[in-house]
Parts: sequence; C-alpha cells; structure tokens
Amino acid sequence: MKKRRALSVLAFLVWICLPAVHAWAEETATPREVIDKVRDAAAFLSQAGESGVAEFQDPDGRWVWKDTYVWVLQCEKGTNAAHPIKPKLVGMQLMGLKDPTGKLFFAEFCDVAKQANGGWVEYMWPKVGEKKPSRKITYVLQVPNTPYQVAAGIYDETAEIGELNALIN
Repeated sequence: MKKRRALSVLAFLVWICLPAVHAWAEETATPREVIDKVRDAAAFLSQAGESGVAEFQDPDGRWVWKDTYVWVLQCEKGTNAAHPIKPKLVGMQLMGLKDPTGKLFFAEFCDVAKQANGGWVEYMWPKVGEKKPSRKITYVLQVPNTPYQVAAGIYDETAEIGELNALIN
C-alpha cells in the first residue's frame, strides 16, 4: 500500500513538473535559430542604418530571445556598437580582449565576419548571471553596406565548428 501511494505521488510530481522541464528545455536557442536571427538582424540593420543600432540595446527587444541575443560590433573601431545584456561593453576597445585560454576572440569575430557568409567562433565566456566561463560558440556576420557586424551565440559543449559552418553555406 505504501509503495503504491509513493508511486502515485511520484507519478503526480512527474506529471506536474514535466511541463516546466519541457519549457526550460525549449528555452535553449539552436544553431539554426542563431543563424536565422543574425541574418535577420543584418538585413534589418542594412536597411535601417545608423538609426537601427539603438534597437539592439533593448534587453526586452526582438533581438533577445530564449537564452541568447544579437549584438552589434564595429570592427573598424574594435568596439561593440550595441549590446542588450552588457551595455558597459559598448564603446570599449575590445580588440585585445582575451578569454581565459588566451584567445583573442573579438579579433577572430572580425576575421570571420569578412567571410562571405560569416562564420562561427568558439571561446570561453560566462553565461548570463554566472562568473565561471563556459564554452560559447558565436555566429558573426558582416552587415552589408555598413561598418557593422552582428553576432549571436549559444553555450554548447559538443557542437563542432566545422558542422556549424556547414549550416551557413
């Protein structure tokens, strides 16, 4: 009788908690979503120009979704032009910024953005609200007819850069 009651309680808890676990799992952006959102951002900013940059500063705006966001770089200046989560990074000189492994990832963002379809960069960066760096992979793309590049990333320990770059071609 006690085992049956315990199983009933367990089944009830699973039934109650499963939607919450499922919703959390859906809150993780996929590489395909990142590519699509970055391309949309590039198209938007290409049309809007300088006046569109401010939209990328809004932490509740359309460029922030699930567990990621699009930000705007200005590689010619070596700075971020807009960042919805860490606005203090806007205008800072970032070309010499290294991750904990010594990688000059901002410089690499700028290098891969020069490729026809942009590219992915792997580096270590803390998740929002955390201090310990995790493996982050970011897709960076040049915005046509502007001095800007747009980027968005995800935290993923297993995705291979070669496979991700195959998605953008």
